[in-house]
Amino acid sequence: MASSDKTTVTTGSGDIVRSLELLWGTGEPPSRGPKRGLTLGRIVTAAVEVADAEGLDAVSMRRLSTELGVGTMSLYRYVPGKAELLDLMLDHVQRPPLAPGAPLPCDWHTALETIARTQLDQYRRHPWLLKVNQTRTVLGPSALRGLELALAGLRGMGLSDPETISVLIAVQSFVTGIARMEAETVEAAKETGVSDAEFWKRQEPFLVRALESGDYPLMAGLAEDTFRADFDHFAFGLRALIGGFEALVARRTGATPAPGTPGDAEPAP
Repeated sequence: MASSDKTTVTTGSGDIVRSLELLWGTGEPPSRGPKRGLTLGRIVTAAVEVADAEGLDAVSMRRLSTELGVGTMSLYRYVPGKAELLDLMLDHVQRPPLAPGAPLPCDWHTALETIARTQLDQYRRHPWLLKVNQTRTVLGPSALRGLELALAGLRGMGLSDPETISVLIAVQSFVTGIARMEAETVEAAKETGVSDAEFWKRQEPFLVRALESGDYPLMAGLAEDTFRADFDHFAFGLRALIGGFEALVARRTGATPAPGTPGDAEPAP
């Protein structure tokens, strides 16, 4: 899928029609196959498991054939290649947490928080998603089901359709930024063999001298716990984001935001 796991790969770069046929089950099933119960679902699940454990770069048709105990050529009876497989992997991991027919969040605040936390959980469980350019995602059942649920949850905002999509883009962009920061922190420690704490400890003598010089008065005046590791930047940012949308909705309706809205809440200690 890429020569290096650091390289971004792009969805929809293969045979889009074939990917859609596989996603929606409209293609012809393989006429012959190995006698091991091999299915497209098993192939996609195995690919996701390899990517979760070792990164996207570890996923190859040869590797999957080893994992599944079949010949490499057997896989091509089910999926044309790695580009189409990536499209299937994305739809597989993007299955919404709510089953079809499950009750939807009736409050848009709750819906937005659920959307954000679900997306962050997906990135944490599948960090390879951060290596994928999804601007041209091939839309399968899971992707459309997730969008349908999101739109249903945000109907109470009373925004126009383009504005509602913009709300989803803003939340997704925020979540992706937090997830990328978390993943890159882990990745940096793994690649260098130096923990995050040790990295900053080595800089401390230089930073102390710089701050004591008087050239950086605002930095020097920061509280000692400013960069404490247990501060929940995700929760704080999400509350502020939702609070901003609350103010927008209130202006549109002429209502007064209720005290204690998510944007006014104090961050968790």
